[in-house]
Amino acid sequence: MVLKRFLGSSATRTLTVVSVVVEAKRALENGSKLRAMALLVVAALAWKWALVGLVAQSVVKGVRR
Repeated sequence: MVLKRFLGSSATRTLTVVSVVVEAKRALENGSKLRAMALLVVAALAWKWALVGLVAQSVVKGVRR
């Protein structure tokens, strides 16, 4: 219950969206337009479901390594 409340708070959602947009900007600067567009879609979804953004960031960081 506490985790659901934490992930549903507007502060958490805003932080998640901002961090996903920063990842999209980094992908665009590295020349990966497709990844940047996918991350922007994830950022839009992350406003509704913060967990989507957190999972996407983990996947991107894993793929980058």
